[in-house]
Amino acid sequence: MLIEVVTRLVHRVRPVGGPHKAALAYRVALRRDSGEGGRSLLTLIVVLVARTACAQAAPTVVPSQFEIAGSWAPLATEDVQNDSVPVDYLGLALTDEGRTRALAYDESQKSMIERQCQGWGAAYAVLGPFGLRISSQSDPATKRVVSYTIDAWEDWMGMTIWMDGRPRPSENALHTQAGFTIGRWEGGALAARTTHMKVGFIRKTGVPLSDQATLDWRFFRHDDLLTVLLVARDPAYLVEPEIISKSFRLSKVPLDFRDPCVPGFEGREPGDSVPHFAADENPFLDEFIKLFHLPREAVLGYRETLYPEYRKKIKDTYVPPPPCTEDCGVSGNFVRRRGPTP
Repeated sequence: MLIEVVTRLVHRVRPVGGPHKAALAYRVALRRDSGEGGRSLLTLIVVLVARTACAQAAPTVVPSQFEIAGSWAPLATEDVQNDSVPVDYLGLALTDEGRTRALAYDESQKSMIERQCQGWGAAYAVLGPFGLRISSQSDPATKRVVSYTIDAWEDWMGMTIWMDGRPRPSENALHTQAGFTIGRWEGGALAARTTHMKVGFIRKTGVPLSDQATLDWRFFRHDDLLTVLLVARDPAYLVEPEIISKSFRLSKVPLDFRDPCVPGFEGREPGDSVPHFAADENPFLDEFIKLFHLPREAVLGYRETLYPEYRKKIKDTYVPPPPCTEDCGVSGNFVRRRGPTP
């Protein structure tokens, strides 16, 4: 009799029914079995089966975790791309080699057929103009999250955040545009670190990141807002970490930016030389400096310009540009002041 009841019980507490059916089956079984010893044994079996049903029905919800999967649209009030003018390294602390490589970069490189669909590196998740479409992948047996995937865009390769504790590859393992990212829940945020990236950029204007760079991420959620904090470190090209934050709002409409990249002729033939400048002959070197009367060391990303003391240093010598008389208004990330109306 006991075996028959337990068999029926296991059938009733499959994941479809969940723990509520398990409890109901236990009460039914108690009514059918009057033996004290059988009741004790039955109680143990039912508890074990009910716990299994609970574990299989859904993953455990930890208070410090939140639902990150979904479509997240960028806030229109933020612009962290800093790509309005070719030479703008404000807020960066570059090594001499990093500055030289940035000044040698010519954006016409992207017109080469072999580079048009090359895509951008992992940091472009916050540097680019698009939103985030995040999905989760779970182990079918344990229902635990194995990874989160941020889907690719037309010019970005996407990124997978592994959550299953797998080891990081060898330093000599394959490096890709997306890199290799391991994540964990930490203090109410999703924390992750990306390594194994190909040589890329921290800004679209050519500021480089080496294949030794690391990216540390923090994803914070406040109601329907998702804030992503990125800290980039690079022993080759950055003297200080580059810190970027960007916010997104949960979208009611699913986002999809996966249009295929189709290369085409943009003025350069296959096999043409790679466009570049001699670092000291970049024609845009003084454009931003003259436009806003900015100190050269600030525009070119010298370390001391990051700190408040530098503002005090130039306070008595800095002369703001005069109000503009034409082409006023928003110029990229910057607002040009219009003079008084005659």
